[in-house]
Amino acid sequence: MSSSVSEMAPVEPVVSPETRPRRRKAVGINARQNGAAFLFLSPWLIGLVCLTLGPILASFYLSLTQYDMFTPPQWLGLDNYVKMFTEDGRYYQSLRVTFTYVALSVPLKLAFALGVAMLLNRGLKGLGFYRSVYYLPSLLGGSVAVAIMWRQVFAYDGIINQILLKFGIDGPSWITSTDYALYTLVALAVWQFGSPMVIFLAGLKQIPQDIYDAAEVDGAGPFRKFFSVTLPLLTPIIFFNFVMQIIGAFQAFTPAYIISGGKGGPADATLFYTLYLYEQAFTNFQMGYASAMAWVLVAIIGLATTLSFQSARYWVHYGDER
Repeated sequence: MSSSVSEMAPVEPVVSPETRPRRRKAVGINARQNGAAFLFLSPWLIGLVCLTLGPILASFYLSLTQYDMFTPPQWLGLDNYVKMFTEDGRYYQSLRVTFTYVALSVPLKLAFALGVAMLLNRGLKGLGFYRSVYYLPSLLGGSVAVAIMWRQVFAYDGIINQILLKFGIDGPSWITSTDYALYTLVALAVWQFGSPMVIFLAGLKQIPQDIYDAAEVDGAGPFRKFFSVTLPLLTPIIFFNFVMQIIGAFQAFTPAYIISGGKGGPADATLFYTLYLYEQAFTNFQMGYASAMAWVLVAIIGLATTLSFQSARYWVHYGDER
């Protein structure tokens, strides 16, 4: 019995005296390498804690308080959120304007970007030049200068009305009309199609020509090839661009601020959500209320992104699917 017990007992490995120094040396080398890695990562980690996580937690706390940046915060609990959804009529106006802007600008922008990408994919000479020219508005789209230029283009005596006047049409003052002001911002967003266009162009170049040749052999015309070959194979790229443009559209601020003069006019027709948030924070000094609005915006973007990913299983097709 004693012999069987001794056979079942675990046998500890025998470490020779020569192995221990090598093992301690390896541990020391790993510690120095990890220390060097953390040293190089420390600026990013400090920035993450101090400039990202810290402000995020602080804004959540402030969203539960009344804070005007001049006196200490006063605890309110959920009062800011209750006021937002039950008392603030302009808040609902900002939601309506923002959702309208997102619903119009994102599909039009993606459609325009895909159309231009398909034109550039036809083997044009000077492709790099055209790609740079079309991408330039996306680089400058968030700048104040472009927003000011756009305001001049759609002014009553701007370029658009000058062109219409040559056809005998007296155009309205686009940016001061409640019927057209928002659509000028949608047009500006569509004009900044360069970023999704470049991504679409890269996706188009990855589609094998053999698939198009096989479709032609089967008698498929241009429209059939587009809807049966191009679109299905581009759905992952379309989905990526769609999600990124949705997130960006909900956060649009600079064009509305410049074109509307910072007030969301006329008659709150261009009162974007971010513009109203900015007004509450830095004009009315309701920093607690603005923080609550920011957290609701995070929830809206998160919900929109989640719904996009949930719907992707029904229309996005990846190459490794069986």
